[in-house]
Amino acid sequence: MNGVLRRDPELRVDWQRDRIEVDEQGVREEAKVYLMLNKPRGLVTTTADEQGRDTVFECLAGKGLPFVAPVGRLDKASEGLLFFTNDTVWAARITAPESHLDKTYHVQVDCVADEGLARRIQAGTTVEGDRLAAKCVRVLREGTRNSWLEIVLDEGRNRHIRRLLAALGVGVRRLVRVAIGSVPLGNLAKGEFRRLTREEVIRLTQEAA
Repeated sequence: MNGVLRRDPELRVDWQRDRIEVDEQGVREEAKVYLMLNKPRGLVTTTADEQGRDTVFECLAGKGLPFVAPVGRLDKASEGLLFFTNDTVWAARITAPESHLDKTYHVQVDCVADEGLARRIQAGTTVEGDRLAAKCVRVLREGTRNSWLEIVLDEGRNRHIRRLLAALGVGVRRLVRVAIGSVPLGNLAKGEFRRLTREEVIRLTQEAA
């Protein structure tokens, strides 16, 4: 790189400034790719798993894509919207805590919810030293034994919603991320992906500013 032999595969590169050659052949920056996946339940958000569990990359295998990485995470039991990209600068901007980019979840809980519970979730509580709360909570629908809530976070700690609800004595049956910023999951089928439009990428960039 720049006339100097480099052996570190994790060395960061600035494509605007650095010149890279392999076997005296110039290497160009790969085209930027931005994807959304409807992550199925049961997959882990990692490239490989020490325990041999299935990963989200099985949904992308054999599709002729360059290497892309997940933007943020969804735990194994969670479902829904997950972004992938090879644009590390964009990914860092989207996931930066200071961006306060809204993430919207539909959560099935093991109780009959009411507005009082919604207010308690929104007010939050402290769990193992972490202050966990929600930006907005509303009851979507109720059954005789369970309910669906819409929970919006503008920050995301590890297993944020599950830990918050557990601290309030509420169990989670399903957790589905349905939007990031103003970009919804829409009717994308489970396990399927599509490319984000240029307008969606720009809009998310602006929202994460």
